[in-house]
Order: sequence, then structure tokens, then C-alpha cells
Amino acid sequence: MKKLIFTLLFTCVSLAYLTGQTGKLEVGMKAPAWKFPDANKREFTMDSWAGKVLQVNYVDPDEKDLNEPYNEVIDKAVKVDSRIDSVYFKGIGITDTKSTWLPDGAIRMIARGKAKKFKTTILFDYDATLQKLWGLPKDNYTVVILDKNRICRYIHEGKIPESENEKLVQMIIGLTKE
Repeated sequence: MKKLIFTLLFTCVSLAYLTGQTGKLEVGMKAPAWKFPDANKREFTMDSWAGKVLQVNYVDPDEKDLNEPYNEVIDKAVKVDSRIDSVYFKGIGITDTKSTWLPDGAIRMIARGKAKKFKTTILFDYDATLQKLWGLPKDNYTVVILDKNRICRYIHEGKIPESENEKLVQMIIGLTKE
């Protein structure tokens, strides 16, 4: 009986390892797909930006300004300096509405402001779907960078240190050229 239990446990662990599905997105893993609406209820998926490096900011609205300095560096590298080619890069926000006490109307208003400031798309995750699918923390701000094949190349929970900004710009530039 012990042998059977050990064999079953070993098989389950092996399958999880071989398929790469640990329940938490990690660098080197293919990101599971998702579908979320924007404020106009238009649905988007990762394939909406096929062929582009995708930066996903998964944000609890209570933490909306946590990575503002980093996003301003990326925005400048795209729109002012043209170091990151916007033909091959897209940054989006996904609002984790389940992690906040704010009402949906207030969240949409905040999202409109961010979308206008960064001229980007903001999507809404009303059920913490991505949090569960990618194993992201709640009540936080997570930045995920996916290559053109949707392999996770970077993931950071919380505030990105200023010392990382240029390294991430260079990473994105490199990924856009692959």
C-alpha cells in the first residue's frame, strides 16, 4: 500500500513538472491564455497583440501608482526616445477589481485616466481569474513581460526598483528584435 501511494504521489509530481503547470507563472513558462473586457465591454486576449512583446501590469486599484516611475520610463522609451519599437511592443493594464473595496464605477474612472495618460488598453478582471490562472498575489501590482511566443521573460511583484528600469528597457528592446 505504501508503495502504491508513493508511486501515485511521484507520478503526480512528475506530471506537474513535465507539463510546467505549477499553478504559478514563472520565468521560462508559457503564459496561460486569458480573455478580459475593457471599459466598453470589448473583449481582448493575448492574441489581440499577436507578434508583439507584451507587458502586462496586473494591478490592484489601491496600488495603481506603485510602478508609475517604471511605466513613465517605458513610455518615454517608446514614445519620446523611440528606443522601444511600438510596432513590436505593447504594454497593457489589467485591473484586479476583486482586490479592492472601490466600486466598479470608480475603478473605471481611474482606468480611463491611466489609459489616457499612457495611451494604452486597460482591461478588467472582475473575478480574479488571472490571479488564479497565473498564481499572482492579490492586493498588489505585478509586472509580467511576455515575449512574442507568450513565454514569460520577467515577472515582478510589487514596486520595481529604479535600478532595474534600464535593464528592463534593454530586455524589451532585445525581445522586440527576436
